[in-house]
Amino acid sequence: MSGVLLYLIGASGSGKDSLMSYARAALAQDPAVVFAHRYITRPPDAGGENHLALSEDEFESRVAQKLFPLHWRSHGLRYGVGCELNHWLAQGFTVILNGSRAYLHEASRRYPELVPVLIEVSPAALRQRLLARGRESAAEIDSRLHRAGEFDALQHGRLLRFRNDEPLSATGPEFVKLVRSQVRMPACG
Repeated sequence: MSGVLLYLIGASGSGKDSLMSYARAALAQDPAVVFAHRYITRPPDAGGENHLALSEDEFESRVAQKLFPLHWRSHGLRYGVGCELNHWLAQGFTVILNGSRAYLHEASRRYPELVPVLIEVSPAALRQRLLARGRESAAEIDSRLHRAGEFDALQHGRLLRFRNDEPLSATGPEFVKLVRSQVRMPACG
């Protein structure tokens, strides 16, 4: 495969979805960049990222039919990436995917040229964002902050780190620059 798979990872609250939304709008006219949707066993109106909602049975059926080259479980949900990923990469596109740190090893095994992009945020900024969401208790926030610290030890040969402490108006354009720095022009025809 000749394309580039940018595999975004980061703690819950690090701003992955916001950065992806910003980049999706900024790169809407870029013919070399594609944003992968995830199939998730979560209701379509649950908030957060733009995803394709599937029931557990639908998800399992697609796994059995080998329609997900990447799929994992996290926080009680199942996540899958459709086989269109392989087509896009074969055509030379840069594909941006909201991935999972726990699944990074397997994703890298399946896609050796994968480029992980770790979205980093300071503990203070992360705490503030998690509190602002209002979805977790203080104990759950402390647990998320502890798990976020585990990202510091992440190792990967092509790992790119992106600091996301500032407002999106400042980090969004920088993230778009990072994406553009990884773009290879797709093959013609």
